[in-house]
Amino acid sequence: MDDTVRAWLLAQLGPTDPEQLAGRYERLRSARAVAVEVLAERRAKLLAEPLRLVVDGVVTMDQTANLTGLERQLAAIQANPGPDEIPADDTAPHLDVTALVPTRRAR
Repeated sequence: MDDTVRAWLLAQLGPTDPEQLAGRYERLRSARAVAVEVLAERRAKLLAEPLRLVVDGVVTMDQTANLTGLERQLAAIQANPGPDEIPADDTAPHLDVTALVPTRRAR
């Protein structure tokens, strides 16, 4: 795993053990697959516990927003290629840049 892949994984997953990421990457051979696996495990861990806990007048804990955020992040990662899946040739789409020149409006 090179530095670009490691940086992308840490940006997607937050603080994570680099050795664990390297082991998963060796097994799965794709940064996106590693990110999906880690996020799916986090999602499963959230689902294993109650999402909402209310003790009247004492405490309220609600994990539904965290679950929603994880599901959105999973969907975004699954929809886009990882840094090791981008083609090496110049076939990737580029952003065209055009200068906008302001014009005067007639009154």
